[in-house]
Amino acid sequence: MKKITTLIAAFICMGISAQLPDNLDYVSPFHEGFAAIQKENKWAFVDETGNIAIDFRDDFYWNKNAKASFNDIRNTAYPQFSDGRCVVQTMVDDIPVFGFIDTTGKLVIKHQFLNVAPFQNGLTTGIIYEKVLRGKNEFNLDIYEFKFHEVLMDTDGNIIEFLNRRYNIQMTKRRYEIPEIRSKILNNHLIAVKKDNHWEIIKTDL
Repeated sequence: MKKITTLIAAFICMGISAQLPDNLDYVSPFHEGFAAIQKENKWAFVDETGNIAIDFRDDFYWNKNAKASFNDIRNTAYPQFSDGRCVVQTMVDDIPVFGFIDTTGKLVIKHQFLNVAPFQNGLTTGIIYEKVLRGKNEFNLDIYEFKFHEVLMDTDGNIIEFLNRRYNIQMTKRRYEIPEIRSKILNNHLIAVKKDNHWEIIKTDL
């Protein structure tokens, strides 16, 4: 009887092992209980048991040329969670626009950022945009105006503070470059904002 029990346990263990992901191109370290795994151009997340928590999808953002010197989206070498949020992207008129999912894979902050920093202590700074319809031209084509704002946002997608109005961002594929974030979260009360090539520190009530 003991031998039968041992064999059953061994088969169960083999079955569990067989369910774990394999043939992967990359496996990241754990962040907040999740590790990103890559297979071709898709990423997924496994939990600390090795089981897939969020299935493979192609909208996770990552940058194969990531550098530690960047303090924004360009520093993302592989998908990872920060304060329970992970960056995903979509393409709008051939421009990458970023949002955030939660640990269930649900989109909780809509795609609205042109650049965004990782969350820290429940907050992030980033550049959002609005595309406003202004009317029609003489050929009956829609005329749009773009507005850009650098904001302080919480993990629920609430804008806590408008930090800076941004200008001169080209929203055409040929001219577009990811705009630099010009703000830094110092602590829960102080934000550094760069204006006209000079930094200033502002207070905010959080």
